[in-house]
Amino acid sequence: MQALRLCRQARASLASFDSLGSRVDRSGAVCTALHQVSRCWFASKASPTSYSELTVGVPKETFAGEKRVALSPTGVSTLVKAGFKGVLIEKGAGAGAKFTDADYESSGGKIVDNKDAFGQDIVLKVRPPKLDQEVGHFKDGSRLISYIHPARSKELLDELQKKHMTVLGMDCIPRTLSRAQSYDSLSSMANIAGYRAVVEAANQFGRFFTGQITAAGRVPPAKVLVIGGGVAGLSAIGTAKNMGAVVRVFDTRAAVAEQARSLGAEFLTVELEESGEGTGGYAKEMSKEFLDAEMALFRQQAKDVDIIITTALIPGKKAPVLITRDMVESMKPGSVTVDLAAEAGGNVETTVPNEVINHKGVTCVGYTDLPSRLPTQSSTLYSNNLSKFLLSMGPFTGHKEQFYIDHKDDAVRGALVLDNGEMMWPAPPPKTAAQPPKKEKKKEEPAGPVDLYKPTLNNALVTTGGLGAIMALGVASPGAVFSSMVTKFGLASVCGYQTVWGVTPALHSPLMSVTNAISGLTAVGGLLLMGGGYLPSNTAQGLAATAVLASAINIGGGFTVTSRMLNMFRRPTDPAEYNYLYAVPGAALVGSYAAGHLSGYPEMTNMAYLASSGLCIGAIACLSNQKTARTGNALGLMGVTGGIAATLGAIGGDVPLYGQIAGAMGAGGALGAYLARSMAITDLPQMVAGFHSLVGLAAVATSVSSYMAHGASDPVALTATFLGALIGTITMTGHACWPACHCFEATWKPHADTCSYMPAVGPGLLNCCCDMQHMLQPGAAPSGTRNAMSDIDWVLLSTVTKSHV
Repeated sequence: MQALRLCRQARASLASFDSLGSRVDRSGAVCTALHQVSRCWFASKASPTSYSELTVGVPKETFAGEKRVALSPTGVSTLVKAGFKGVLIEKGAGAGAKFTDADYESSGGKIVDNKDAFGQDIVLKVRPPKLDQEVGHFKDGSRLISYIHPARSKELLDELQKKHMTVLGMDCIPRTLSRAQSYDSLSSMANIAGYRAVVEAANQFGRFFTGQITAAGRVPPAKVLVIGGGVAGLSAIGTAKNMGAVVRVFDTRAAVAEQARSLGAEFLTVELEESGEGTGGYAKEMSKEFLDAEMALFRQQAKDVDIIITTALIPGKKAPVLITRDMVESMKPGSVTVDLAAEAGGNVETTVPNEVINHKGVTCVGYTDLPSRLPTQSSTLYSNNLSKFLLSMGPFTGHKEQFYIDHKDDAVRGALVLDNGEMMWPAPPPKTAAQPPKKEKKKEEPAGPVDLYKPTLNNALVTTGGLGAIMALGVASPGAVFSSMVTKFGLASVCGYQTVWGVTPALHSPLMSVTNAISGLTAVGGLLLMGGGYLPSNTAQGLAATAVLASAINIGGGFTVTSRMLNMFRRPTDPAEYNYLYAVPGAALVGSYAAGHLSGYPEMTNMAYLASSGLCIGAIACLSNQKTARTGNALGLMGVTGGIAATLGAIGGDVPLYGQIAGAMGAGGALGAYLARSMAITDLPQMVAGFHSLVGLAAVATSVSSYMAHGASDPVALTATFLGALIGTITMTGHACWPACHCFEATWKPHADTCSYMPAVGPGLLNCCCDMQHMLQPGAAPSGTRNAMSDIDWVLLSTVTKSHV
């Protein structure tokens, strides 16, 4: 449309030529017509152009110290595959970024000289072209995509206008446009600058960043103040924190506070409340009162911190001075300042652009080329931003495989500085269509009282079906043993589900460890099958002793691992705990049982089992909350101890047998506790899996021992023996293989931010599936299923031997 309009104006000027009288008037008309004809020709180039008709040139950057290149070999390959006629790279353009000419040629590019690189249809650069050295090389009417800084490049733009160029500034792309985030090279470079600023500070600083306590003495951590919480500031925060420094952050934008705290930094504030939210991702200028309070804060912090990193910029204006000369002079000798705003005037008064100076014992870093100091990384990211932006111009507005400067594209219009020589900067603010207010749909409430007949009927029918199924088991039951096992099975499942349903995700690992230790009650089955003297006398008794030993290792290790995990959550400000006092009720339980049993009261064993079961369930319930988690660990240990003590009383063996039991239990418990204490904290999840594989081993050994010792004439006992061996084998092999498959967890861990435990800490194949579901869906909570399965395991495996006693 613009080309058609200009051509019509040119024809009108030529048509009026004959009507003009004087030579001067005719000359003026000719000049006007020729100018409009040239504008018509250049405007015609604004129409969509196929990639196959366009060549792209990438000249070498000539700015002093600049090592970046506009396009990486990967970027060249991307443009070639998109269909561009050719991508021409100046010889040695990528040398500073460690990209060789051979890399470019293998990606489909062509190596040319400087003049040919500038003489293409589209030229890609990093820095603005030099007015005296590079502007003359551009072809008239060509396009340039580069950093331009139009607010301070008037002379450069005047010369580019004379060549009727179309110029798009990578620094002018609207940063608030969500679609343009992949083109936002300012954020890419700021991210690198923030990282590099910390590296430069560490290079100049004379101590460790992290605190250390060594034989030679204590080294305090470095204190770092980051002023400005934009992309560069957040990058600096993360880097400094990862290096072990104490990081403090100040920003006028309240939204930065949460981001800074999430990175582990302390967010500083002033007493005066004023919002610093500006446009385009930058902070706005603040009032005098706020600035005075801000400066007082900086003056106070300068005396305490070791390193100050400043990142504050205001678009189109000189960077504000935030750290004055007297503040720098108040810093401790050996301190460092790094000014990321040095190129725009600097936030630190003592900064000298492009230099590192020592001002009264304080090192002031004023580098303006921090991204260029990581040239390979910065060139790669800039190339990605640039190539994606280039390939969006046209296709985004429906012109597939065509280059088109479409003013309807907010990203293109925002970046457009010159359009065929016509000044287009600054761009108008993006038009946002007013969203009509959403009409809230009012739920039609039925007149009169709500009819609850249907939902109540449905619930009643479901309840009827469930109760009917339970009663049908009474008809199908072959005897009291089966009914007893089903009752325990059902109650254990319901208790496990209800107990752990609301567990805090952070406590999943300790909870799994405790339930793992409780499942060590498979030792009960082994204890009932043990025999002989100080040593087993046959294979069945040897398998029973093996089951007891494996269960004891799991019990001792499980409770120790839980204690170590819970200690990780302990804060210095938490009050002292005295959970060792729970040894009193534990001793009372065992002592009262022993006294009653020895006095001839036959039901003491069942009551001891009941008390122990209640303690185990209470332990799981307590581990659902951080405040009661350690109490839960103590209750679990009491429950397991009570259950084993009751079993020992029911055995009624002689001294040699009790000696064999004591040896197996003592050796296993001590070994498990030792292993749990000696493992690195990062290996505890694998240790939990390893311990639980011993539960499977105990289940298998108990089942086989039961079959060898008593046979299986009863179908119920035979079924229980088979299920015990099956589930035990799955548990043993699955958990034994888990540590070897730890790499799988490392692969999926980024997708499970809310999951604090490792997979496969519950028994059996079903639990592995539940763990996988939790890994893939971080919001899921299959813990109840896992814990219910722990109880199922215990019921099935313990009743194998009870049916024979």
